[in-house]
Amino acid sequence: MSTESTTTTDVAISSSSIALSDVAAEKVSALLKQEGRDDLSLRVAVQPGGCSGLRYQLYFDDRNLEGDTVTEFGAAKVRVVTDKMSTPYLMGATIDFTDTIEKQGFTIDNPNAGGSCACGDSFN
Repeated sequence: MSTESTTTTDVAISSSSIALSDVAAEKVSALLKQEGRDDLSLRVAVQPGGCSGLRYQLYFDDRNLEGDTVTEFGAAKVRVVTDKMSTPYLMGATIDFTDTIEKQGFTIDNPNAGGSCACGDSFN
């Protein structure tokens, strides 16, 4: 079970914020170590686009924007940041990392998604 703490800048947040699995936290930490950076956070955003209307963006970011929600996970204190427009779409979502023969990468299980496209890249 991951250790989690949440801080926000100028925005209130419910206790049902985004979650990062232990496996995903370890992968993010390993990628940051590989890059030699400990000043970056994993930014998760929801943007218009894709076949279903909305798509996820995950990338490393060193910015702290007004209204960001920052949540720390695991012993390595991996930081996950969401902007104030994306936070409502991501509340209750869980980010995991899959590493199998068939598939490798981050996955998002989002209870707020009403549906998704066949490729799994976007949701509504």
